[in-house]
Amino acid sequence: MKKMIQAVYPVLMSRNVTASLAYYARLGFVEAFRDQQDDPKYAGVFRDGVGLHLQWHDASEWDTPCDRATYRFFVPEVDALWAEFGKAGLHEGARETFDTPWGTREFHILDPDRNGLQFYRDRS
Repeated sequence: MKKMIQAVYPVLMSRNVTASLAYYARLGFVEAFRDQQDDPKYAGVFRDGVGLHLQWHDASEWDTPCDRATYRFFVPEVDALWAEFGKAGLHEGARETFDTPWGTREFHILDPDRNGLQFYRDRS
């Protein structure tokens, strides 16, 4: 049997998982689970077969700046997704769609906890 990685589910830091769930719902993600109904500390969201996990972190962990990962999402219709997010009021603080020297078209946003989200497609 061939061993292969079939999926990855990044875990994003969250100050407030309930607020993060609401934000990701605005991005079109659907809640898949949460560890507890009231004041969850861990939850998962999915959109188009892509999953993200959201994990609460204590305020003391936010005192020291940390370099959090940026997450890249391949999207065949990146301009349409930019327009969708704009209609949902999610362009604030976003870097508008642009073409890169390395051959992609992309845009970048930060979630309320400053996790970087980049959406891109190949220009070729």
